[in-house]
Order: sequence, then C-alpha cells, then structure tokens
Amino acid sequence: MEIFKYDKPIALMSKAKRFGILSVTLVLISLALIFTKGFNYGLDFAGGTLVQVHYDQKAPIDKIRKAITADKNYENASVTYFGSDNEVIIRTKTSSKSLGKDMGDTMRELLKGTGNFEVRRVDMVGAKVGSELREKGIMSLVLAILGILIYVSFRFEWRFAVASVMALVHDVTIAMGAVVLFNVEVNLDTLAALLTILGYSLNDTIIVFDRIREGIKTSKNVILSDIIDESVTQTLSRTTLTSLTTFFVVLTLFLFGGEIIRGFSFTLLVGIIVGTYSSIFVASPILMWLGFSVKGFREKEAEKLKREKEKEKMRAMYEQGTV
Repeated sequence: MEIFKYDKPIALMSKAKRFGILSVTLVLISLALIFTKGFNYGLDFAGGTLVQVHYDQKAPIDKIRKAITADKNYENASVTYFGSDNEVIIRTKTSSKSLGKDMGDTMRELLKGTGNFEVRRVDMVGAKVGSELREKGIMSLVLAILGILIYVSFRFEWRFAVASVMALVHDVTIAMGAVVLFNVEVNLDTLAALLTILGYSLNDTIIVFDRIREGIKTSKNVILSDIIDESVTQTLSRTTLTSLTTFFVVLTLFLFGGEIIRGFSFTLLVGIIVGTYSSIFVASPILMWLGFSVKGFREKEAEKLKREKEKEKMRAMYEQGTV
C-alpha cells in the first residue's frame, strides 16, 4: 500500500544541513534540561515509600497533606491525585529505621478524620536498592547501544553503524529531555520505554539503510545524496504507515491507560516521533557526512562477487575431479 506516489525522488538531502541544525539544537536543549533541572526519579530509582489511598468521595487533599506533614518523619511527603479525584498517591522518603514499620498501619493512623478511605497499595524501596537499579538502568542503555553498533557493523559497514548509533543517541537524548521538561516520573517503566525506543528507531533506520544499500548496488547514479533521496522516497509510504499505526496505539494507551503507564506511554510517544524523524533526516545525512564512497563500496562488492565466483569454480572443479 502506497500513501505517497512520486514521479521523481524528493530532494531531502539538499535540506540536510537545516535538519542537522535542528537536531543539534534539540539535543543541546535536552542536555541542558538534564544537567540543570534533572530527572524526577520515582520510587524505583530514588528509594522511598509509595502509598495509594482510595476514598469513597473526593479526596480532601489539603487535609491529607496537613495530617501527614504533622508528623516530623513525613514532613517532606508529597500527596497527589492518582487517576481520579477520589484516589491519591503519597510519596515519602524512608530511612533504614522505618523500613521495619508497617507503613499501611501508620498511614491509617495519620489519616484518621480525613474521611472513609482504604489503603490499596504500599510499595517500599530502600535508597541503596534504588541507586543500584539506577546504575543498572544506565548500564543497560549503554550495552544496548554498543550491541547495536557491533550488529550494524557486521551487517552493513562501519559508517552505517556509526550513523545508526548517532541517530539512536539523538533519539534517546531528546526523549529524556522531554521527560525532564514535562516532569515525568522516571522509573523502571520509563527505562523500558527508552529501551523500546532504541529497538523501534533502529528497525526504522535499518529498513532505510537496507534500501540505500540496494540502491547503491543497482542504481546507475554515483552521487550518494541522490541515491539516498531515491531510497528514502521509496520507503516513505512504509515508514509513514508504520509510524502512524504505532503512534495511534501508544496515544490510546496515553489517553486511556491511566496513571500507572502514563510515563511509559508518554516517553514512547516522543520516541516514535523522534525515531521516525531521525531515521530519515538524521541517520541518512550522517552517512553522507562520514564520507561514504559509492565507488569504493561498488568496488568492494565487485571484489567480493569475484571471490565467490572463484570459490564456486574451484568447488565445481573439485567435484568433477579436475583438481
């Protein structure tokens, strides 16, 4: 199915510098947000206690805050609505001394007089465990990118690998910048979304690169930018259909999935948009700027084909007993 039909290739690479400036600007803004404002670490990474409380009526959030902060042990606790007006989430830091206490019972005592309620969930993570999870999360991202670099180097050529990894770093950095900008809570779900973005963006980039490689082999053109324009134009319908389908599914999760997966779905939404953009306007121009030679690639392919034919000839001679 084709959405776009063109008589001639779209001259996308002629605007590569503009897209490059836009991408660099977005990455720099994202890095500035990350290093100045910082992440809003959730329970998984920061450690602490999370208590979910359900009220029969609208939760009196001011009374709840006053009742909890009256106890000095919980004076820094935060109270927010969770999905609806009659449900709240209470987050508080815990020390090792308080880990042995039943937080559910403590909250029931503190919230007496605020209405009819039920403590539905109590999650607790120690600060040390949270720090370890954060370190392992960063390590998982780094290892995933290194694995992708090795895989693409073997499947294509080192310039393709470098271009794809730079595009992935671009996507993840901008996604993290959006997470910081909109104060999205960073937890294991958010980390899962970032890893999903790596896979999604790589899949899109590989498809474009595969078409570019085929274009280099079959096209009579020797100018790389023209071959990239032809290849990207051929994959434009497929890329658009895939991205829109995925986008609308994730958008549905974001709108109707509830607070529990809000961070995951938001991060994925940003990643889908940025990943689709980067596979066309970031990865392909980087390949061009790295000095990839169409002539050199064709010479290598011709040499490889020659060696394969010689092997086939030697095998045939051996089977016929002439060697």
